Amino acid sequence: MATQTAVNNTETPVFLVKEEPHAPSSTMLGFWIYLMSDCLIFAVLFATHGVLGRNYAGGPGPQDLFDLPLVAINTSMLLFSSITYGFAMLAMEKNKLQGTLVWLAITGLFGAAFVGLELYEFAHLIAEGAGPQRSGFLTSFFTLVGTHGLHVTCGIIWLITLMIQVAKYGLGEANKRRLMCLSLFWHFLDVIWIGVFSFVYLMGVLG
Repeated sequence: MATQTAVNNTETPVFLVKEEPHAPSSTMLGFWIYLMSDCLIFAVLFATHGVLGRNYAGGPGPQDLFDLPLVAINTSMLLFSSITYGFAMLAMEKNKLQGTLVWLAITGLFGAAFVGLELYEFAHLIAEGAGPQRSGFLTSFFTLVGTHGLHVTCGIIWLITLMIQVAKYGLGEANKRRLMCLSLFWHFLDVIWIGVFSFVYLMGVLG
C-alpha cells in the first residue's frame, strides 16, 4: 500500500506558476492614473506660486535673480533629452538592443546636465541670500522647481535601472512595457517644465 501511494504521488503532475498572469493594459492604465495624480501635485504647486509669486517681503524679485540665458540652456537640455528618448523608443520598436541602450544613455546625460544646472542655480541663489526662507515668492519657487528636479532625478535613476535590465534580459515584452512607462513619465516632465519656464521664469522677468 505504501509503495502504491508513493507511485501515485510520483505520477501526480505538479504545475508551478512562475509568474502571475499580467494583463498588458493594466500597467499602462495604472501608470496613467499615477500621472494624473502627479498632475494634481504640480497644479497645486503652480497655484501656490500664483498666489505667492508677488510676495517679495522687501527682497529681490524675478528680475533681480533669474538668469534667463542659463535657464534657456537648461530648458534645451531637457528638450533634447525628450528627443533622444524618442529615438530610443524607435530603436526599441525595431528590436535594436544596442541602439536603444545608446540613446537611453544619451538621454540620461542630458537629464543629468539639466539637474546639474538646476543645482547650480539653486546654490547661486542661496549664496546671494535668496534662499527659500527669504520670502513667499522664493519659497514657492524653490518648492515648485525643486519638486520637478526631484522627479527628473528619480527618472534618471529609473532610466539607469532599465538600462541594466535591458542589457541583461533584452527587449522582451516586460522591458518594452517598462520603457514605455518611463517614456510617458519623461515626456510628462518635459511638459511640466515648459509650464515652469513660461509661468515662473518668463512671466516673472517680463511681468
